[in-house]
Formats: sequence, structure tokens, C-alpha cells
Amino acid sequence: MELTGAQILIHFLEDEGVEHIWGYPGGAALPIYDALDTDAKKLQHILVRHEQAAVHAADGFARSTGKPGVVLVTSGPGATNTVTGIATAYTDSIPMIIITGQVPTSMIGLDAFQEVDTVGITRPIVKHNFLVKDVKDLAITLKKAFYIATTGRPGPVVIDFPKDVQNATSHYEYPQEVALRSYLPVVKGHSGQIRKAVEMMLSAERPIFYTGGGVVLGDGSEELTKLVRKLGFPITQTLMGLGAFPASDPLSIGMLGMHGTYEANLAMHHCDVLIAIGSRFDDRVTGNIEKFCPTAKIIHVDIDPASISKNVVVDIPIVGPVQQVLQEMNALLDKQAQQPQAENTQAWWAQIEEWRSMDCLKFDTSGTKIKPQAAVKAVWEVTKGDAYVTSDVGQHQMFAAQYYTFDKPRRWINSGGLGTMGFGLPAAMGVQMAFPDATVLCITGEGSIQMNIQELSTCLQYGLPVKIVCLNNGFLGMVRQWQEFFYDRRYSMSYMDSLPDFVKLAEAYGHVGIRIDNPATMKQQLEEAFALKDRFVFIDIITDQQENVYPMIPAGAGQNEMILV
Repeated sequence: MELTGAQILIHFLEDEGVEHIWGYPGGAALPIYDALDTDAKKLQHILVRHEQAAVHAADGFARSTGKPGVVLVTSGPGATNTVTGIATAYTDSIPMIIITGQVPTSMIGLDAFQEVDTVGITRPIVKHNFLVKDVKDLAITLKKAFYIATTGRPGPVVIDFPKDVQNATSHYEYPQEVALRSYLPVVKGHSGQIRKAVEMMLSAERPIFYTGGGVVLGDGSEELTKLVRKLGFPITQTLMGLGAFPASDPLSIGMLGMHGTYEANLAMHHCDVLIAIGSRFDDRVTGNIEKFCPTAKIIHVDIDPASISKNVVVDIPIVGPVQQVLQEMNALLDKQAQQPQAENTQAWWAQIEEWRSMDCLKFDTSGTKIKPQAAVKAVWEVTKGDAYVTSDVGQHQMFAAQYYTFDKPRRWINSGGLGTMGFGLPAAMGVQMAFPDATVLCITGEGSIQMNIQELSTCLQYGLPVKIVCLNNGFLGMVRQWQEFFYDRRYSMSYMDSLPDFVKLAEAYGHVGIRIDNPATMKQQLEEAFALKDRFVFIDIITDQQENVYPMIPAGAGQNEMILV
């Protein structure tokens, strides 16, 4: 079948099983947009209002479904507007394909109108990128891109697609498989190392599981839950790993790290065997590396060999897919003559329960101001803990992580590694498109929501009933908190003193707006808002300006050096 390059792209995406693509048209991508109109049978294009939002929406779709998100934009500013979204996906290992229009190949390097070196600009923030120079290579290049993005440690792949190649014609046949000599992702962990790890676990007296986003991305939640419950060990999860193990389970001791629980951070500090699975020992978890887990032997399971012993030297490294490694660990435990003994960890659990009794997440509920913690807990109660929750970045993100109990994987969608303001709303759009009947909400702040507020228009066009929960304290909250703690309360440029009326703004876009400023009516108003199943609702909650996120580990401190109040 003879097709143009633009048509080949559309046919390939449908043959690959892609159903949604997020984008924004422009001159260098118009042949593709024309092919979308003439050739697409199943593929739905969602027109965003800014290219950054397209990438975040595809990102939210990918995190919630496990399928790669797909983005289509034009050249020049269209491509450069995707950079923040690509970096967000790269840092959190999210599978994504970003297709960028480009000037004709004969004009590349001549500073043509809307030309940028997309390959060069994105090289440090992608798993791989391609510049398609010959239409005959297009189909196999696309297949390679999807293969690279979704295997091994996932990540974004950029395909730069010149306009003359879009218009050129070639025979199209969908490539069923692809092989890359230089790219051979590990498909199985080393059995000997896995056996050593199980032996070390069984000998532990003060063990702890430390699990991260890799468990979610690697679909290892079921096997992890079996393993943890079989051993009866405590488990703490990173910001990105929340939901991989049920937070309501008594074995869960909460999130760890800079704003983790007292019991999780102290258990990490005093453990003798640390079982790290799908986590990368980032600085927000470890605190001061020199003080990190001083008495622990460390087991580390990760799909990415480059992550092993990168930040923290480990004793038993296991490179392999999380799900497969956990399956083998469970099978070995089932065959063991020596089964885990509860008395081995009895004293350890007694110590953890003592730390837990500190109730480090308690907060003052008196007064006439709404506490952001209370707002998140109320949202959890109203949604019965069964929502998809996206967030932006700041205090509201930490409050959401601490007070919304996640019992299922792929329900907590947030920018962990890059910390991208403006992520939450478009990510929620992507999730809602994937799960049209689900409750999808974005917990945000009055600073973050304005980064991509124009997407209220997209939500109207496509009838996306996202619920925005804006914890509005009139400050860039986390900036203000750091300025209070470390800059002698000099609140330089952190005060938002010219905010819009968000209720009226939502109404101007054709949505429902609700303001909540009374703790006594908050629960009822939230119930009314979430009862509007088919409407986009902007819930503006006026919260206490002075509230901070606790616990907190200051920069440079160890895990046992938390600020509690």
C-alpha cells in the first residue's frame, strides 16, 4: 500500500493500538493533521491549548494505564514548548512518544522559519530520539521508538519528522517486531542473587522494604503485596511508589523521605536489612548520604543497571524486571524449609509501634480556618479513597501524599523527580480520557493551577468532568515554608496578592465553580461538588496561610534529624 509519510504515521499508530493522541497543529505538522482528518478511523486527537499540556496529558494517560502516551506538535516553538513535559516524563521514567514536525530536510540548519534543533535540544531528556530523513525508514523507526519507550526502564522518545518526509510516498507494511543490536533490556534477574537476597531477608532482625515508582511502572504491586505479607516486614514507599502496597495495611508505615513519617524515617535509619525495590535512592529520600542507613545491608532490585550503586553502594544488586524478580522471590520463599519467624522481628515491631505512637501526622483542628490536611482527608472520605488523584508541586502535593490513603497502584499521578508546576490539570485530563467513568481529581495550589489554566477550555471541549481541589493559601506555599525555616521569614516573591476569582474564572470557561472557606460546611460542599458526576468543577478551598508540612528533614540532615513541629 503506497502512502504518504503522514498517512503512514496515522496507519502505524492505529496498527500499534494507539487510541488517543494529544497535540496542537502548526505549519510543519499540517500534512499529519490532514492525514488525521482523512485516514484516522479509531485514533482520537485531543486539541490542547498549549503544547506543554499535551505532554502532561499524555503523561497522565501513561501513568494511569501503563500504555505509552503519544503527542503531536509542530516545529520550533511547538517543539520547545514540550521540553518541560518531556523532562518530567524522563525523570519519572514514563513511556511516551513525542512526534514533532520539522522544516523540510533541505532547510535544516539554515535557520528556516520555526526551525530548532529538536534532536539536540531534547537529547539530554529523552531515552532516545530520531530524525526521520527517508520515508522508507518511517515505519521501522516508529516501531523502534515504541519498543525503546516501553521496555527496560521506560522513558520518552522523540521523533523529529520533516515536512518533506511527511509528503513523500512509500509502501507501508506494519512491522510486527523489531530488534536492536545495541539495545538489549534485561528480561530476567540473576537467580543466584535472588537466592542470596532471600537468605539475607530471612536472617534479618530489623528489616524494612523500601519501594518506589519502579514497582508501579513494572506492574509488580500484586507480587510485592504477597511478599511483604508473607514475610511480615514493615514497608515504606516513596512519593512515586504510593499505592503499590496498600497504605491502609498495618504493615505499611507510610511514606519516607523529606516529608515522610517519623516511623518510616527512623525505621530506615535503624534497619539491619534494607530491601530496596524499584527505587533509586534519590536525595529527597536519603537526606545526607553519609548518614543514610548506617547499620544496614542493602538489597537493591531495579530494571536499570545504571541505578545500582549510583547513589548508595549496595550489598546484593539484582538487575531485572521487578515483577519477575518478585515472583521468583515468592517462589523461593514457598519452597524454603526455613520460614520467616515472627519472633525474629518482634522487638523490631515493638520499636516501630513506639515510633508510630508519636502520630506525626496529627494536626490542630481547632479554629475557624480550614487546614489543608483536613481538606485532603475530607476529599478522601467523600471519594471513598477510590479516585485517581493528580497533583501539582508544593505543599498541596505533600499533603495529598500524606493524607489521601492510596491502596491501589496507578491512582497517584504526580511529578516526582522534576517537580513540575502546571502538571496536575493536564495530567488529570489524560487520566479522565483513559477512564471516562472514573472519579478524577487534581489537588493543586493557587500558584500551580495558573501554570496551565488555559486547559479549562480543553476540558469544556471534550466534556472532561475533572474535579479541581485548589488548596488556596495565597502563597507559593512550599517556597514560603522554606523562607520561614531557612531565610528568617523573608517572604521574597512568594506571596500571591493578585489572584483571580477562581469561581468566576471557572464559570467563564463554562464550568462549575465552588468556594469553600468554612470548616463546618466543607464536607457538605465537597459532597455536592463530587455529586456533579458529569461536570468539571473547580473547588477553591481557602486554607490557613501559616500551615506547614511536617515532618520535614532539612537539607543536609540525616533521616533521624526530622523537624516534627
